[in-house]
Amino acid sequence: MTDKHMQAEAEQSNMQKDPQDWVTGDEPMTGAQKSYLKTLSEEAKEPFDETLTKAQASRRIDELQERTGRGKPQGGGRDGNGSDNEGGDGGGGGDGGGD
Repeated sequence: MTDKHMQAEAEQSNMQKDPQDWVTGDEPMTGAQKSYLKTLSEEAKEPFDETLTKAQASRRIDELQERTGRGKPQGGGRDGNGSDNEGGDGGGGGDGGGD
């Protein structure tokens, strides 16, 4: 296998992990998660809890995206705000990649 092929497989496998299985899931949420979650909370008129872990924030982002309609793929593709990716602080992982 090529390095690029192995990298692609690794990235896909990370996207499928349940937040409770993340190695770093018990760490405090990232800055990007915090920012995005605050925005979603305001839109959903729900309380914002800044003490959540990465995994908890990811699940909360999923809940609030469902309520607000944010993060839904348009045109059938993944929108980059999915929350099944543990790493990073911008384009995925439910950690607030931006709007």
